[in-house]
Amino acid sequence: MITILNLKGLRINERNHLEIGGCDCVDLVQQYGTPLYVMDEDVIRNNCRTYKKALDKYYSGDGMVLYASKAFCTLAICRIAAQEGLGLDVVSGGELYTAKMARFPMDRVYFHGNNKTPEELKMAVELGVRRIVVDNAEELEVLDFIASECGRITEISFRIKPGIDTHTHEYIKTGKVDSKFGISMENGEAFDAVKAALAMKNVRLVGFHCHIGSQIFDIEPFKLAARVMLDFISEIKTRFGFEAQELNLGGGFGVRYVEGDESVDYDEFIKEVAAVVEDICKDRQISLPFLVLEPGRSIVAPAGITLYTVGNVREIKDVRKYVSIDGGMTDNPRYALYRAKYEILLANRSCDEPCEKVTVAGKCCESGDIIAKDVMLPRVKRGDILAVLTTGAYNYSMSSNYNRLPRPAVVLVKDGKSRIIVKRESYDDIIRNDVLPEDL
Repeated sequence: MITILNLKGLRINERNHLEIGGCDCVDLVQQYGTPLYVMDEDVIRNNCRTYKKALDKYYSGDGMVLYASKAFCTLAICRIAAQEGLGLDVVSGGELYTAKMARFPMDRVYFHGNNKTPEELKMAVELGVRRIVVDNAEELEVLDFIASECGRITEISFRIKPGIDTHTHEYIKTGKVDSKFGISMENGEAFDAVKAALAMKNVRLVGFHCHIGSQIFDIEPFKLAARVMLDFISEIKTRFGFEAQELNLGGGFGVRYVEGDESVDYDEFIKEVAAVVEDICKDRQISLPFLVLEPGRSIVAPAGITLYTVGNVREIKDVRKYVSIDGGMTDNPRYALYRAKYEILLANRSCDEPCEKVTVAGKCCESGDIIAKDVMLPRVKRGDILAVLTTGAYNYSMSSNYNRLPRPAVVLVKDGKSRIIVKRESYDDIIRNDVLPEDL
């Protein structure tokens, strides 16, 4: 058996078919159709355990690992994260409602977002989430009023911009000064926000949060963020006599999508960051805070693949060969957004030697509906099953009904067995909320 890109849970079986979680991908397609998202339950659980075990092992204070709902949010994934002892990072009322319906413990839910609506804030207050991460001064005032109306005292942390630029895509840098997220240190607004919160009756400031971006492979920006944030906590203690009980360092650890990407030792990442936190706290004579980490996509991205059926194969002489699939930017918009790269192979002929350069095109009526450009594949023909690897994050969660295409099903696999966790949408689902006025 051959291992694919060292991705756990994937192999090629004796039928020359790709397997995930012990399930033959060709059999999955015959049973569920395409496009099809497939998630490996063991990979998800093992990644959860890797992070939790590392934080428990290397950090002498208390801590919590949060699963990022925005990467992939369903009832089933919320239940898995809860069972593995993780907390949950939500960024909308919809994600919070999903957590509620999955019976996720609200005392392990953190509510983020740069423009939470009053309705979302009220929902979070009433449900009793563990922490509302306040993004700006205006939100602080709104939340104080809502908490008062609900007769609650709500615990908060502030999202702080540490001013750190990272080597990642411009759209996923979030810790620099020019970002829509968070409160800035440089212009003094962070200190003003702390002063205002400490004077309020219906919110209780607990700590601080930062997030410097996503798809980061270098440990140094995370260590720098820890230093900057702990210096800030020390300064807050000096100015206001308030010592933060919690520090959320975010996450955004990189994921290996293609052969050229680096491999990340997540255990080592946490070990080094925890050591920095402990050293600086000792040096600054501040208490070890409750440490929160948000590994982001790295828990689910490697656990997922997407399967498609090949339709038209069209060669433009001396220009390009297009391989068209029955999905596209509606189920995977990341190429259109970021020019994201993927490893791709034929699930039904996985050992066949790559022999031609092709562009994998989606079926939407858009020239930009591309999944991958200039990738090497075996000679592709209509009816082949194409597998795009490492699609467990930001594919289902960013999917759409553009061109009125139904969203694919999501299947969870484990030990050679599969089960549906999200049903395939039907055309009836597409028009479910349409209203046809009687006078038309």
